[in-house]
Amino acid sequence: MKSQWECFLQNLGVWEGSFTNFSPQGTLLNDTPSRLSLEHLNNSQKVRLTLSRSGQDIIREFNSVGGGLLFFENGSFSEGLIQLGPFSEFGGELAFVHENRRLRLVQLFDNTGQLKELILIREHLAVTPAAERPPLQINDLLGEWQGQAVTIYPDLRSPDTYSTTLKLQLDDTGRLIQSTSFSDRTITSTATIKGPIVLFDQDPEKQVQVLFLPDGASATSPVKVQLRQPFFIEAGWLIQPNLRRRMIRSYNEKGEWVSLTLVTEERKL
Repeated sequence: MKSQWECFLQNLGVWEGSFTNFSPQGTLLNDTPSRLSLEHLNNSQKVRLTLSRSGQDIIREFNSVGGGLLFFENGSFSEGLIQLGPFSEFGGELAFVHENRRLRLVQLFDNTGQLKELILIREHLAVTPAAERPPLQINDLLGEWQGQAVTIYPDLRSPDTYSTTLKLQLDDTGRLIQSTSFSDRTITSTATIKGPIVLFDQDPEKQVQVLFLPDGASATSPVKVQLRQPFFIEAGWLIQPNLRRRMIRSYNEKGEWVSLTLVTEERKL
């Protein structure tokens, strides 16, 4: 097992790309070019992050990682609040690393718990091709996906690994039927599709929406986060037509961050 610091170092380099802001309905609000540098200092004992966008630089230095930040062995990571508080803003970032590219998604909620804004960050290593997938559509996901999941924990106990199956199909009315299987459990749910939004609306008190985004990305969010109800935020990335990754940041009924899961799944042909 790599240490969290070694996993962090998988992100070293100069990443060029953009920050694209979307409304919860998927309206593009603005797009800002960016350049992010992660460089070694002091023989790998410190890392300096320099983010340049809109003519301004933000600099952070790291000599350890922790708190609300966790990394997987391939460098993919998530950072966010470790506790949902009453009447306070909330948010989290989910970030994938694949070869010369990164895809990061930030989900932000206002102080009433309503989804407020999404930020999609698409990056590639400098002097490498900036290849990009088309915007995600429902037909890209239909079928059966078989995957392997790794769940890691804020207290750094041993990870859990297990197999997953995700089946997505449309019924005769055009409604989406989703069946998810993992650890001997199967959960089936249905959703309404309207443009780039898939809304799981069976329980009016616990509605969850999936928003399709550029570069094969998707954002899964509670329509409203609230205390006394467990919830999760999720990002997906269709890397190739039959290869997808999903990352899930889970919170318990007390609003405490409890786990982070990375699923790598392939569609059965």
